[in-house]
Amino acid sequence: MIKVELPDGRKFELKYLVSDFTGTLSIDGVLVEGIKDKLNELSKHLEIYILTADTFGKAREALKGVNANVMVLSPGNEAKQKLEFLKKLGPENCVAFGNGANDELMLKEAAIGVAVMLEEGCYLKTLLSADVVVKGAVEAVDLLLNPKRLIAVLRS
Repeated sequence: MIKVELPDGRKFELKYLVSDFTGTLSIDGVLVEGIKDKLNELSKHLEIYILTADTFGKAREALKGVNANVMVLSPGNEAKQKLEFLKKLGPENCVAFGNGANDELMLKEAAIGVAVMLEEGCYLKTLLSADVVVKGAVEAVDLLLNPKRLIAVLRS
């Protein structure tokens, strides 16, 4: 668990990371450099779920050796599938990473939504639904491994 307490009194007890894969943790289906080790380090604190439409068909292979639960979604209405999964875990205990249109609802509902902007870009409505925007997956994980960074960006 990762606990974050903001100066304004808001408190987060994060138990789960729910992340997109394509365009968030990977570029063209290939994991971004350094993210594998970062996710494994984070898995000591949070249970990690990677939900993907698997656009390039490479997610399971790319994520071998990552201590995470990988779920390939059924085609069609992936946004709703991601949101329903998050709701089952309890959104108040989740941090979510994403970049695409099918991540918008998940980021909006999570206790902390993080938009990740890699080469693929970020869907505008997803960006506006996020609490934090970062330039890459490693930076997103580092927010959680160094919670004072979250405090710095989320304080009001």
